[in-house]
Amino acid sequence: MTLEELKKVSSEAGLPAYAAKQIADWLYKKKISSIQEMSNIAVAKRAYLDEHFEIGLTPPTHATQSSDGVIKYLYPASGSFVESVFIPSDERATLCVSSQAGCKMSCLFCMTGKQGFTANLTTGEIINQIQSLPEAESLTNIVFMGMGEPLDNTDAVLKALEILTQPYGYGWSPKRITVSTIGAKGLKRFLDESSCHLAVSLHAVNPVERFSIMPAEKAFPIYKTIELIRQYDFSHQRRVSFEYIVFKDFNDSFAHAIALAGLLKDIPCRVNLIRYHEIPDTPLACADLRKMELFRDTLNMRGVLCTIRTSRGEDIQAACGMLSHSNQAESRIRR
Repeated sequence: MTLEELKKVSSEAGLPAYAAKQIADWLYKKKISSIQEMSNIAVAKRAYLDEHFEIGLTPPTHATQSSDGVIKYLYPASGSFVESVFIPSDERATLCVSSQAGCKMSCLFCMTGKQGFTANLTTGEIINQIQSLPEAESLTNIVFMGMGEPLDNTDAVLKALEILTQPYGYGWSPKRITVSTIGAKGLKRFLDESSCHLAVSLHAVNPVERFSIMPAEKAFPIYKTIELIRQYDFSHQRRVSFEYIVFKDFNDSFAHAIALAGLLKDIPCRVNLIRYHEIPDTPLACADLRKMELFRDTLNMRGVLCTIRTSRGEDIQAACGMLSHSNQAESRIRR
């Protein structure tokens, strides 16, 4: 719950107005697991809260660890399961968070899209992936790049971002959080109501090519997304990046690089080239590294900052596009 919602709870419980901040402090600063731990709330009021509410913490049921240190967690949520991925490195510890069980976008290269859509996660189920994480205290960054399209679940995601960034909640800087989107209907709301970083899943410049691998291009054309982004200032606090999975003989040519540089001209941004992690029953293949390097160099020479993202967690199906709770039975519990 947000602070405004906790104020309503306090009023219903007959608590003074300041109790909402006390409850928020217990939830998001002290991270309690039981309402009875709220020692500065009267015993009778705690009993009322205990009767009508729950903390909502649900630990992961499985954890699978990669050879490179990445850990994939399985959480029960909305009558199904979702996966989130903990990615440690020398400088930071990042959690890749899910926003939906399944996904409606049906991208050809994504395992989550192939399993179909089950449910939007609640704000509590999103925050739970962070707060119940065994490594929660070491986290430095959060990316909404797990299962689902975050801006197809805009209300719950924006509430989660408020709790994560406001002083009453986690108090994180928005610079520590990135939200990924294909450019869905909630993009304008996100840009207006949040200062968190934005990552746009691009993957093709030509609308026909993009539609062939991302059916949502029809409803959310990339050119309209770019047009909207140009209306906002990305030169200061907020950063925008474009995610570009490089597919062999599909979007990896010099002409594609030139077209991408032209599309992003004058937008302060970064392009992240991503190696494709092949999944069953798709005709797509991974471009070779040399071609990816040429693509990167072409963009950099034309003034568009471009890097090749290091791939992590592929051996446990935790890499980009590989999350799918259908493999939960094969997960091995980390001892």
